[in-house]
Amino acid sequence: MAQWLDAKVTKRIDWNDHLFSLRFQCADFPDYTPGQFTKVGIEQDSGVVSRPYSLVSHPQDKELEIMAVPVEDGVLSPKLHELQENDDLKVMAPATGFLVLNEVPDSDNIWLIGTGTGIGPFLSILADSEIWLRYKNVILVYAARHQNDLAYSDFIQQCQSQYASQFSYVPIVSRDKADGMLHGRIPALLQSGQIIQQAAQPLDAEQSQVMLCGNPQMIEDAMDVLKSMGLKKHLRRSPGQISQERYW
Repeated sequence: MAQWLDAKVTKRIDWNDHLFSLRFQCADFPDYTPGQFTKVGIEQDSGVVSRPYSLVSHPQDKELEIMAVPVEDGVLSPKLHELQENDDLKVMAPATGFLVLNEVPDSDNIWLIGTGTGIGPFLSILADSEIWLRYKNVILVYAARHQNDLAYSDFIQQCQSQYASQFSYVPIVSRDKADGMLHGRIPALLQSGQIIQQAAQPLDAEQSQVMLCGNPQMIEDAMDVLKSMGLKKHLRRSPGQISQERYW
């Protein structure tokens, strides 16, 4: 049964002035699966104001972690952006969500394609041993507007070092132009083949699974491109190659 648990902020990370992460303790939070999300909230006189956030943290971590952007006129995110260490918040238990590896079929390659904070569940998945044991090649495609919006670079570099022969990273920025990064939007870069060329791995129905997370328009447009390449949406009753989670 879902219930609110008390939590306390232990650390905040400001990636820039509009992208941040919160780490918090929640002693009784039950075990969860990498890729899942939970509701995070702040208690007010009218009750708990909450929104769903993917867990960036790994289940074996002692603390939970989320990343967020303060949305102008948002009911919660601006308040979360104001939180500091030792501030209180609420967390809904248990975590839920189906953008998890035990819902994804086996294949040679797995493509994790995310925009903005949609990278969150993939960070948790990459921190787990399952993905490295099940898939021959792991490709992370991470898109944001500006280069300084690409968070968790230390962790991504750690993956590159630890799994050098298995891991490919394709960073993308849509507003800036930066050395070593593609410029544009994910659907167009899939359509042109630039993402596949940069990753140097095949993306097809025979060898690949794709997980999409983030901006709903990106997901819709990327789905169209992937379907034109012969891939289809994965369902339990009708297995395919594309799993997705929309962020609003």
